[in-house]
Amino acid sequence: MIIPELLAVLSISAATGLRLALPLLLIGLFSGEQLWSNVPVLAHIPQIFVVTILVIWSLLELTISKDRVSRRFLQSAELFISPFVGTIAGISIARLADISDSWLLVLLAITGGALALVIQMVQVGWLYRFNSPPLWMMFIEDALCICLAFLAFDAPEQGGLIALFLLWLAIRSSVMWRQWQKKK
Repeated sequence: MIIPELLAVLSISAATGLRLALPLLLIGLFSGEQLWSNVPVLAHIPQIFVVTILVIWSLLELTISKDRVSRRFLQSAELFISPFVGTIAGISIARLADISDSWLLVLLAITGGALALVIQMVQVGWLYRFNSPPLWMMFIEDALCICLAFLAFDAPEQGGLIALFLLWLAIRSSVMWRQWQKKK
């Protein structure tokens, strides 16, 4: 059945929409001895270099996201990278689930990249709309990212449902922004 794999891809893609490097780091750590052998781009880079970059990038995401000015720069840069990271993460989870059909991998990759981009766009929109979300919300995003990455491996159904809920929130946010623009 393809539904659990699809939900796992949605879960990891939503996680990459929230934070980019942390889900990739967790994919490598959860894959066991293979590490990043199932990750399309990272499999061709020396593992020590991948670990170093992902750890540094994860720490930057977790610390810089708390400062308003740095967060704007970080999220604006991540907005352009998020579809690629979501695609890579989606393919990785699909490969770990032993999906080998090329058309299905392409479909899951496109879905993963699109979901990561949508969630990242909503984050940037909320950042510019309300100047800076409260600090407690940043910690919730961090925790949600880690939970979604864990759920992609252990409970893909629950992770996928949370990802679909985040997609619903993104759609609701766009409707709210449109209504707000019409009132101006």
